Amino acid sequence: MYKCIIRKILFKFDPEAVHYFTFDAIKLIFKIPFVPALIKSLFQINHPKLERNLFGLRFKNPVGLAAGFDKNAVLYNELANFGFGFIEIGTVTPKAQEGNPKKRLFRLQDDKAIINRMGFNNAGLEAAITQLKKNKKQIIIGGNIGKNTQTTPESYTDDYLECFKALHPYVDYFVLNVSCPNVGSHVKLNDKDYLEELINAVQSLNTTFKVSKPVLLKIAPDLNNTQLDEIISLVKATKIEGVIASNTSVSRENLKADATTLRSIGNGGVSGQPITSKSTQVIKYLSDNSQKAFPIIGVGGIHSEKDALDKLSAGADLVQIYTGFIYEGPALVKRINKAVLKSSFNS
Repeated sequence: MYKCIIRKILFKFDPEAVHYFTFDAIKLIFKIPFVPALIKSLFQINHPKLERNLFGLRFKNPVGLAAGFDKNAVLYNELANFGFGFIEIGTVTPKAQEGNPKKRLFRLQDDKAIINRMGFNNAGLEAAITQLKKNKKQIIIGGNIGKNTQTTPESYTDDYLECFKALHPYVDYFVLNVSCPNVGSHVKLNDKDYLEELINAVQSLNTTFKVSKPVLLKIAPDLNNTQLDEIISLVKATKIEGVIASNTSVSRENLKADATTLRSIGNGGVSGQPITSKSTQVIKYLSDNSQKAFPIIGVGGIHSEKDALDKLSAGADLVQIYTGFIYEGPALVKRINKAVLKSSFNS
């Protein structure tokens, strides 16, 4: 029903407007007493063989919702009913910011893709905490954190530390987002020496808490092998818990959309099917060349059960969806979990 009816209607309207309309609609529908139980019965699968134990956390299944969907942590309690094993909120920055000028979100329907240049639009740290205090403890929550666009390079680390310290009591793991192509002056975030400095600062702060939280690094799909080798070295040197591979891509290769359309859209990160194989290749390289030394969360272009299984086969321990959730609907989560149960990847 989703693809035949609901998606056709939603895709007639502006993507960003539809996103917020959908949030409001889900919020409203879930106020009806029987709806949460109904949604759970339709989409959730609970089975011991789906469970994953990674970096001290027990995931009820390996399928998560990637950051960017519930930026401000306003819908995670409702989304938990759709069968996810974990949900990542954010990217959260210390101060609220509008992000880049609209229009900044575009569908490439023939490619089953999205181009976005949102620019870390979010309501800020305090707003996220207010929402996270409403956590019903149904699901693991990750906190994806970043810097404000106007922050000067010498203060980048301060932004990450501020978010980390404030969110620490409210999320189960952290993701340092240093790979988004849609924020200004982020060149420093791609520098290996600076990344080591940033991660060590976060890890040092982490030790001051009674219970430390897992820290992961989210990387781009456009890194070459030399850069991926640096990531492997970085994880080893800083002892962070793992990597999320990958973010959106700046590449416009192999798109069905014509050049005129792409020029009219302008810059931004591509997500969805065009980066399926690229992100899987990154996962495989990291897994093979590190001898599976650290956990990997695989994300990028998962639109089917096969896409998810391919990432698990390449070396991912968990997977996340976003664009596939928009194009395929919530049934995708259940389909992937059923496929995992039938595969060699059930634990």
